[in-house]
Amino acid sequence: MSFAAPSGTTLLERQKESQRYPEARVIVLNDDINTFDHVVESLTKIIPGMTEDRAWTLATKIDQEGSAEVWCGPLEQAELYHQQLLSKGLTMAPIERC
Repeated sequence: MSFAAPSGTTLLERQKESQRYPEARVIVLNDDINTFDHVVESLTKIIPGMTEDRAWTLATKIDQEGSAEVWCGPLEQAELYHQQLLSKGLTMAPIERC
């Protein structure tokens, strides 16, 4: 929206746009190196709120389907969890935006 100012110039009204904080997915890939126990232990230690039962379900999905999303949320946290899981030796897919 614009308004005419007394001097003949046009003033522009600022429009507020709220943008959502970017979110990302953390995906673990299947490999021939990590055991189910190691994957479950890593997920329960690193991903907040991860239960052992959920970790076992995800480990099974990783094994059977080749990958599983283990967490989705704010980008900065996704980057942290991705790096921590990688440091535990898990095979990770690149971070994907949600």
